[in-house]
Amino acid sequence: MSSSFFALPLCKTCCFISHLSKCSPPPVAFSLPTAIHPQLHLRKPSTAPLFATNFSADISEVIELHADIHGQETSSDGDQEDEELENFDAEVLEIEARRAVKEFSDSLSRELNIEGEVSKQKGTRGKQKKHTNPISNIPDHLLPKIAIVGRPNVGKSALFNRLVGGNRAIVVDEPGVTRDRLYGRSYWGDYEFMVVDTGGVLTISKYHEERAISTTIGMEGIPLVSREAAVARMPSMVERQATVAVEESSVIIFVVDGQAGLTAADVEIGDWLRKNYSHKYIVLAVNKCESPRKGTLQASDFWGLGFSPLPISALSGSGTGDLLDSVCSQLKKTEHIENPDTEEHVPSIAIVGRPNVGKSSILNALVGENRTIVSPISGTTRDAIDTEFTGPDGQKWHLIDTAGIRKKASVASSGSTTEALSVNRAFRAIRRSDVVALVIEAMACITEQDFKIAEQIEREGKGCLIVVNKWDTIPNKNQQTAMFYEEDVRGKLRILSWAPVVYSTAIEGQSVDKITVTAGLVAKERSRRLSTATLNQVVSEAVAFKPPPRTRGGKRGRIYYCTQAAIRPPTFVFFVNDAKLFPETYQRYMEKQLRSSAGFPGTPIRLLWRSRRKSEKNGKEASERAQAN
Repeated sequence: MSSSFFALPLCKTCCFISHLSKCSPPPVAFSLPTAIHPQLHLRKPSTAPLFATNFSADISEVIELHADIHGQETSSDGDQEDEELENFDAEVLEIEARRAVKEFSDSLSRELNIEGEVSKQKGTRGKQKKHTNPISNIPDHLLPKIAIVGRPNVGKSALFNRLVGGNRAIVVDEPGVTRDRLYGRSYWGDYEFMVVDTGGVLTISKYHEERAISTTIGMEGIPLVSREAAVARMPSMVERQATVAVEESSVIIFVVDGQAGLTAADVEIGDWLRKNYSHKYIVLAVNKCESPRKGTLQASDFWGLGFSPLPISALSGSGTGDLLDSVCSQLKKTEHIENPDTEEHVPSIAIVGRPNVGKSSILNALVGENRTIVSPISGTTRDAIDTEFTGPDGQKWHLIDTAGIRKKASVASSGSTTEALSVNRAFRAIRRSDVVALVIEAMACITEQDFKIAEQIEREGKGCLIVVNKWDTIPNKNQQTAMFYEEDVRGKLRILSWAPVVYSTAIEGQSVDKITVTAGLVAKERSRRLSTATLNQVVSEAVAFKPPPRTRGGKRGRIYYCTQAAIRPPTFVFFVNDAKLFPETYQRYMEKQLRSSAGFPGTPIRLLWRSRRKSEKNGKEASERAQAN
């Protein structure tokens, strides 16, 4: 009687001898017969049950006592449950699990409006010929580069989008939108190359800020003298980025505006190119020549620059084929790499956060160069800047710097189309990344906007680490400061309670290497897969410790089978008798138990619950299709 006596505290509905559990350890190495504890019988006998039970004592009295208490659960019910479980096929359930993941993914995609974004990209007018061949396995840094330069608002970004396909660069009818270098991969015929978009080139004396300095967006709280200095430095920093692009490129596309005609700025840039880069091949592209008949006449005004003008239209694509023929005539074909490691996945890190928290400083500190412009002006970064980076340990990364994300109401009230497009690209960067570094300012701590960004990260299913930047601004730090600060962060960002916290001072390069190290661990956890046996072991112990609640009608949820059907993020499918019998509180409990037993720090996990009748029907259909194929 002792063996069965100690098993009774695990009853799914009663605890009539629960007082003995204080002096006896909870059993975790065995389970009860199905008649007493049917929900622990998770797998059919042919798949090796997780717990083996051989009670030598006669437990008929215990079963009768158990039936008297509940009035429903008897040995006949257990036999019926065993008979139902015999009908489950693990292979069919695995197929159904993958189907459940696909259904969830499609539903989430519709919710996040991904389909609309994809259709918008498909509808983008571009050179269709460039989509006929697959992209080769040559790394980006080995491909020849083509720089697009010119004064502001001549259509450089529109031409960049035309050559690389899609809407990579922000195109707005106002000068000075592009500031940083923007890279895109493209090819024409048998030639493959990298196209580099740059900001408009002007001398500081000729630079004019459209908005008054005192009312510039994102400069509230900055002294007027500092504002003037920051605005005055901006043109030189944009020009420095353009100069770097020209120096590293093999071919230069000099873009001018055919409708505006020749300007003094065009002459100045042409003189600069001839004086310093005469050894490079320079193509003069006269943009905005929408009419082929008038294009030749418009282009004739630019012969005085010393280059042969070529009329094109980045908007309609006319003339771009001749432009690419001229460009590729000066390029060398890059040899393909033999036996590439195509299975290697290069993880992407999107650096996101509110404006002016130090995102661009973190990127520059990681790559060891001034890849992006850093300024006290909030909103300096506009496009999503992609950069390849190899860490000290040899791990390759794809870094994405993004624009600061302000509240929707603030963006709408500003009336800035450029800022709205920048925020849109920041959210798109989250979508195409593997790990997101959510950057917050140490002194500002967590704000409502940080929580909104965190919600988007969790919904997208991305791995995440919280980077507390400008840590040097915290006064009087001691050994407990970081611990208390982390408690405050996790209390305000409960939706990212699983995300690790990293402290850094990017402008001085302190602790920035911890960001990539932590991101590497997060990426591994996001791609980790548990075996079905281990997973069901964890679930069995969780159910034994806390069974699902019983409804007023006396029904209780039962878990029959559990499997991990996907990674990135880890997704688990639970096959149960009725998904409605598992409330949200119990689902959160199961997620907590999975994390405490199996880990998965830094990544969200998905739990999908499938009812037995629905899964049986779909499982049979999937099995029939598999047999037919």
